[in-house]
Amino acid sequence: MSEVPILDRLLQLQKQDIVSFHVPGHKNGKIYHQFPYKNFTDFLMHIDTTEIPGTDNLHNPKEIIKEAQERASRAFHSKETFFLVNGSTSGIYSMVMACTEPGDKIIVDRNCHQSVINSTILGDLNPVYLYPEIEIEQGISLGVSPQAVEQMIQEHLDAKAMIITYPTYHGITSDLKKIAEIVHKYDKILLIDEAHGAHFGLSQQLPATALACGADAVVQSTHKTLPSFTQSSMLHIQGDRIDRNKLKTMLRIHQSSSPSYLLLASLDLATMIYDTQGKYLMEQLLQHITYFKAELADIEGIEILGGENHDATRLWISLKHLGVTGYQLEKRLRDQYQIQMELANIYGVLGVATIGNQRRDFDRLIKALKNIAQEKGNQRIKEMPPFTYRIPKQVLRPGEALHKRKETIPLLEARGQISGEYVIPYPPGIPIVIPGEVIDKEMIQYIDLMVQEGMEIVGMKDASYKTIQIIKADEI
Repeated sequence: MSEVPILDRLLQLQKQDIVSFHVPGHKNGKIYHQFPYKNFTDFLMHIDTTEIPGTDNLHNPKEIIKEAQERASRAFHSKETFFLVNGSTSGIYSMVMACTEPGDKIIVDRNCHQSVINSTILGDLNPVYLYPEIEIEQGISLGVSPQAVEQMIQEHLDAKAMIITYPTYHGITSDLKKIAEIVHKYDKILLIDEAHGAHFGLSQQLPATALACGADAVVQSTHKTLPSFTQSSMLHIQGDRIDRNKLKTMLRIHQSSSPSYLLLASLDLATMIYDTQGKYLMEQLLQHITYFKAELADIEGIEILGGENHDATRLWISLKHLGVTGYQLEKRLRDQYQIQMELANIYGVLGVATIGNQRRDFDRLIKALKNIAQEKGNQRIKEMPPFTYRIPKQVLRPGEALHKRKETIPLLEARGQISGEYVIPYPPGIPIVIPGEVIDKEMIQYIDLMVQEGMEIVGMKDASYKTIQIIKADEI
């Protein structure tokens, strides 16, 4: 047994020369080699410091951190930008709780990140859910329509704000400009989880940024698609709809009082790269992606997702018509070709391409996919029946459900019970049930079917998915 198992494993992985089509965006640090600061990773321990004379203070910035955040604000075209060292989660918590009070109602798209639901728990809010459309053939969650947004607001005129995921994990975008106009017409605040879209401003071939569309506050996971370190993100605001003093208070609450200067420095460096060379690097990346798609266009059975409302840097690849599941494809790419994708479902795999990727990365992926396509698979991929997403009956707010006593019962006996945990299937990543909601027969049947097909479910305590936590009857 190793004395330092985490460090040893990371060093082992570093030696394997794995091609990264996953986050973080710096792609194993390779992008830094193109810039004057290419060797800064060699002396990370020397710059791992704290608040001492000359290093400023994240929670009261006056010098270098203030200067860096102001440059980021100019680069990303915000009124003010805040660096986040506790991930986008801390930004989600802060912006949601900055524009609401306990008991307020907030409209949430159902394919949101779990941190959004958790923000309603922490803020003691009453979430109401807006369902996105589903692309049935690939099991992918799509965006929400302006019409659905307006209808939802009209049904919940007492809601303080709306929070939308833009883009989705798979790079699908909504008509956010029209949505912003609708939200503001009803004098609501529009919050955007743009975790997967920090790079949008680098090309007109990409979707418009959430800020350009009119969002009031935007959280970006800089580390996912731009070259900053994992867990480093940014929060951008514009306009006057959000109380900035309250927002800063929430940031102090939800961020560490001992912020990592390594993360702050990486955000600073990512801003410089974005601002000075980002558009050039993105142009190169998009050329690589065009080449990648052209090389595979005539290969029978290989499908690559595209479309007008799709982020071209998200590579959804399916070989399901060749009898290869996404899980099998992901494993073969990693085990046989040393290529790591971002995620898989039964239908395909998702690759995250960033300005840190190079032409040779795509060449290796092309070669691997061509080889796998020639070998084909030996099974017919079962088409999963679509789940009829509808709003479950909510008996308790998520925050109320959190504090109730729970018990564990067999899933097949849970009809009519109130869930005490999340059930989030992948695909498409939309919660079937959230704590405080009633479990019905269709949910149980669908979960059981998904388990039989080997699909992943997030949120359930029982890894076998045979039991589920419910709220005790005497707690209701």
